[in-house]
Amino acid sequence: MILMRSPEHFPGPGDLAGGLSMAASFMKPSGVISITTDFGHKGPFVGVMKGVIYARFPDASIVDLGHEIPAHWPPEAGFWLSRSYRYFPTGSVHLAIVDPGVGTERHILVAAHDGHVFIAPDNGLLDPILDLGSSEGIYRLDRSCLDALGLPEPSQTFHGRDIFAPVAAEIASGSLVPGQTGPKTVEWTPGWVEPAETQPGGKVSGVIITIDAFGNLISNIGQDLMATMSRPVAVVGGKAFAMRETYGRANPGDYMALINSFGVLEIARAEQSAAEGLGIGRGAPVVVTDEA
Repeated sequence: MILMRSPEHFPGPGDLAGGLSMAASFMKPSGVISITTDFGHKGPFVGVMKGVIYARFPDASIVDLGHEIPAHWPPEAGFWLSRSYRYFPTGSVHLAIVDPGVGTERHILVAAHDGHVFIAPDNGLLDPILDLGSSEGIYRLDRSCLDALGLPEPSQTFHGRDIFAPVAAEIASGSLVPGQTGPKTVEWTPGWVEPAETQPGGKVSGVIITIDAFGNLISNIGQDLMATMSRPVAVVGGKAFAMRETYGRANPGDYMALINSFGVLEIARAEQSAAEGLGIGRGAPVVVTDEA
């Protein structure tokens, strides 16, 4: 359900014409829209969303960040989004839909952060980004914004088509700014997974947050948390793994820990799947200790 408020709480339909001047003070839209979902590639769902975007903003540049997020698992979408958005031009709009609560009382957030705009259900997905601080404003999408855009009553099961896509198109085109989407908020649903942190004694704890196509076990432990360790060793599933620089420094079948290209700790197996070999999946705890 979208929060209902009267238009006087924020710019309403008559103020949408001022969107361009407001956008100039906020950011210069790049015209780029990234899409992250758990829809997969079966059926027309992602394609229909793109069609809605192009219908409203023909000059949009749409990037598929990923559609193979595990169904109903917002933490992975938030993790990848928080680690990927910096590679996009400032002024990009990032649309993320992993929405097991679609059609219920959950809100939709429109967040301006670090010169980018993020649109996602308020179910913890955006927590990794909003916890980074430096937010320029977080808003709850309001029904009156949809009315101003001439959108009909949305379906109960496909808000990606009926709400997310048209709003993303309007923001990416510069016709709408986050502050016109609804009332500002300083609250959001916390993430489902606790962030990695340093424990007493200098240990760092985290979890396996995702598994890539190679079977690498990717954690939410950032390299910065291990900066003071001279000989870090990762422990997961009761097994310890020494750090290596890259996959090619190990023999086929060897396990290793390393810092991957997104700056986080992962457990890998040279030329094989670490996930299958260890029988470990998402949510498994990881602890890093300094063996110096």
